[in-house]
Amino acid sequence: MNERERFHATMHYLPRDRSPIYDFNFWDETIVVWYDQGLPRQVDRDNSDDFLGMDSFHHTGVSVDLIPRFDEIILEDRGEFEIKQQDDGVRVLRKKFMGSIPQHVGHLLVDRESWRTHYKPRLDPDSPERYPEDWDTRVRDWTDPNRETVMVLPGGSLYGRLRDWMGLENISLVLYDDPAWFEEMVETLADCIVGTLTRLLETGAKFEACGMWEDMAYNAGPLMSVRHFKQFLVPHYRRITDLLHRYGVDVVWVDCDGNIEKLVPLWLDAGVNCMFPLEIGTWGADPVAYRQQYGQDLLIMGGFDKHILARSKDEIAREIERLTPLVEEGGYIGFCDHRVPPDVPLDNYLFYLETVRKAWGKNLNLKPMHPLEHKIS
Repeated sequence: MNERERFHATMHYLPRDRSPIYDFNFWDETIVVWYDQGLPRQVDRDNSDDFLGMDSFHHTGVSVDLIPRFDEIILEDRGEFEIKQQDDGVRVLRKKFMGSIPQHVGHLLVDRESWRTHYKPRLDPDSPERYPEDWDTRVRDWTDPNRETVMVLPGGSLYGRLRDWMGLENISLVLYDDPAWFEEMVETLADCIVGTLTRLLETGAKFEACGMWEDMAYNAGPLMSVRHFKQFLVPHYRRITDLLHRYGVDVVWVDCDGNIEKLVPLWLDAGVNCMFPLEIGTWGADPVAYRQQYGQDLLIMGGFDKHILARSKDEIAREIERLTPLVEEGGYIGFCDHRVPPDVPLDNYLFYLETVRKAWGKNLNLKPMHPLEHKIS
């Protein structure tokens, strides 16, 4: 089977030669740390899939985000830290190396005027910059009936981007102080997504999945109430998923960190049927438990606790063995529950990868790994 056939079979519980072997990539710092542990310096986050023998999926190169982006500017150098204006207009304090989530220190989006001046015009689905210059070439590739690659549509975000642009406190207040404006912003985002996806889908191409991003939960649950989620987000998720379903795209995932227990049934009801990368966290999410609760209606990608990768090889092997029946059932593709962090030794990661290639990949039709794999001890 090729990668496209294998992905389709896996996500539809059909017979296949083996499970896909994916990962969610790595922290930038992980690669740097691994150089001192034997990783060749020509390897980076862009080519690591090929080096490590991973399967992969491909994106269209089309954006449903802000177009054009804002200028990225270093506003202040503070030694180990810097204040930076990001390309989404947000000003953050970030650590230059080994930093995680940057701290917001200022926002361009603060009221209706700044929304309509700086942000709403950047969400026009007809903006030519939203689409790659080699559009005709890409369409030929997408519509090729013999295409072997997995192509994923951009599903955008209805809440997560707004939270980024305004900050959590500000967006939470808007929900109560000016719900009409909040609804306007959500509708504008959905209009951009629907308009852009319509152009892609009308090419006649068959896409394997659509990926959304939200990051709208923390360790205790969602960042907005279930009531508001149902009122403001579900109708627009349905607009997006109804469009996708009309064109045969029935794998729709959402990338959301944190404890999503209260959100999963709402996403399923709205046509979003795959959780990615199912962060385990301190709340102990578990892909096996989710399958028991939701059955085969819920597709899952990820869900291998990244903390285990930093522990012993015996623990890594036990977790692989525990997840193997779920992999065998289908509808689940196992990999790290977020980007692999720098506390994971390269030797541990190579052991993990070699083991899943045997257990989940059955050593069948696998891409070759770089010879560094023989250094696993």
